[in-house]
Amino acid sequence: MKTRFSILILLFVGLQSWSQDIVTLDKCYQLVSENYPLVKQLALLENQNALELDLIDTQKLPQLDFDAQAAYLSDVTQIPLPDTGIEPPNNDQYRATLSVNQLIYNGGAIHASSKAKLAQLKTQQKQLEVSLYQLKQRVNQLYFSILLHNESLDLLVAKKEQLESKLREVTAGIEYGTMLPASDKVLVAELLKIKQQVTEITNNKKVLTETLSALIGVSLNEFTTFQKPSLVTSLSPTLQRPELELFQLKKDEIESQQELIQKNNMPKLFGFASGGVGNPGLNMLDNSFQPFYTIGVKLNWTVFDWNANKKKRESLMINKNIIENETEIFELNTNIELNKYELEIAKIVETILIDTEIINLRKAVLLATESQLRNGVITASTYVTELTNLYEAENSFANHNIQLQLAKANYNITQGQ
Repeated sequence: MKTRFSILILLFVGLQSWSQDIVTLDKCYQLVSENYPLVKQLALLENQNALELDLIDTQKLPQLDFDAQAAYLSDVTQIPLPDTGIEPPNNDQYRATLSVNQLIYNGGAIHASSKAKLAQLKTQQKQLEVSLYQLKQRVNQLYFSILLHNESLDLLVAKKEQLESKLREVTAGIEYGTMLPASDKVLVAELLKIKQQVTEITNNKKVLTETLSALIGVSLNEFTTFQKPSLVTSLSPTLQRPELELFQLKKDEIESQQELIQKNNMPKLFGFASGGVGNPGLNMLDNSFQPFYTIGVKLNWTVFDWNANKKKRESLMINKNIIENETEIFELNTNIELNKYELEIAKIVETILIDTEIINLRKAVLLATESQLRNGVITASTYVTELTNLYEAENSFANHNIQLQLAKANYNITQGQ
């Protein structure tokens, strides 16, 4: 039973490791939006908003105040009539009271305050979403740079294998006297050069992989397989960017603030009650500790505020106009960027067609060169030159294909797909 359980554990771990060794561009988008440290602020904002809403709701509850004081008066009220038997108040006086104030009506200001706080939360959450969305551009650069390095490594390996095969032929030719003795040295030197290039590209790829790993919050290594995406772009001016939703939420927030200003200007009705003990109490002619209480209602209404609320509303309207202007600027700049990517995509497609023709020509030249080298007509240096020319043509073709996918990915991100 233990052995069977251990085998199941090993299979589970193996499958989990295998699944983590395959990475796609879409998966990187998902991971960066889930694991980037900025995501933690979403929960913090929600907690903060919940506390602020609770604080606003406390305005509906009775407000209790306790007050106590002891004072000595330098003079007190005197009754100038003789033989009245009324003693003047004491110079030392004491009072302790407990007061209760209850809001009865405030014109809906509490509801408007809660609504404004919720609008503020939505704006803050969308701002975080925008910041996370913009990280996709960084993911694109890192991901496709890694793909470029993989292509270069694959081509170098293919070139290395071809040189090694040719080196065996040249070594045999030297042994049988059909080739010059130094012919193999050129091929060996080229193999050492390839070794240097592989080391450099591998180190650069490691840096890129570690950077992407830190960005998406998932461990990546040299064994990770980065799948090549096959992207499709919809060349349309329609934008679906989260920034546009952010601009609209900002305007909604301003409208909620305007409503709050209007509600705050409404009359407010309170009920109040207070009770306590004092010496003297409410009867100033009784020099003893006496209990007392008062109850009532009061109305508070700012009839004239020197146009303060009007100016606040005008200021908010200016902010709203500024946001509309920012929206217009964002759409203009984004459409300019989309047009740039459209032109870049068209240029790369045309370049790839030319790359294909060049590769076919280089292959034909190299095939003829191989025959000439085998027959001793040319030197190994000439062969290496033509092989390098073919490698560079194939490398350009691979780079342009990756650049095409990068341009499409950037176009989709810029458009909001």
